[in-house]
Amino acid sequence: MTEKIRTFIAIELPDNIIDAIGNMQKKIKQCGLKIRWVRPENIHITLKFLGDIAPKMIQSIESCLEQTCKKNNPIQLLSKGIGVFPGLKRPRVLWAGIDGDTDILKKLQQSLDDLLSTTGIAKEKRPFKGHLTIGRFKGERFKGQTDSKKLISVIREFSEFETKPFTADKIILFKSELKPDGATYSKLATAPLHGV
Repeated sequence: MTEKIRTFIAIELPDNIIDAIGNMQKKIKQCGLKIRWVRPENIHITLKFLGDIAPKMIQSIESCLEQTCKKNNPIQLLSKGIGVFPGLKRPRVLWAGIDGDTDILKKLQQSLDDLLSTTGIAKEKRPFKGHLTIGRFKGERFKGQTDSKKLISVIREFSEFETKPFTADKIILFKSELKPDGATYSKLATAPLHGV
């Protein structure tokens, strides 16, 4: 039996954006919230989490990436503000927002999702919201684990957070390997956004 590989499709961030988010993480760490932080170099814009796939599917997924990129131009984006999913009462994920050409980003994700569905990969049920996961709350299953007042003040304090704009010019199929010290990602396929 062939071993399956855990995969996702995402947009990589340039170094200066990674540094800016890393600096913000350092400041939030001082507030004492119980958060498992995502390593800055692992932060990305997820377009589609595929989960465990058979290696033989890589070729058809790569083809979907290429077809999507042929129809879409590079996108101007920036990171702006922070928030939590699903809400302040029971936060599970701390995210940095995505701003800029978000409508174009949404269309890119939808066209990719449509193409992937032709290979048997289920479409997303939830509407796409571009974001950067920067941390996950510890003990999120237990109500009251997170200090809501502290969290609200952190979100207020960093509501003005904003990076310089950057150009998203390619989409990447990543392999994710879960290790005791966090996930490590490696690239399986890359397609440049170049439009028609």
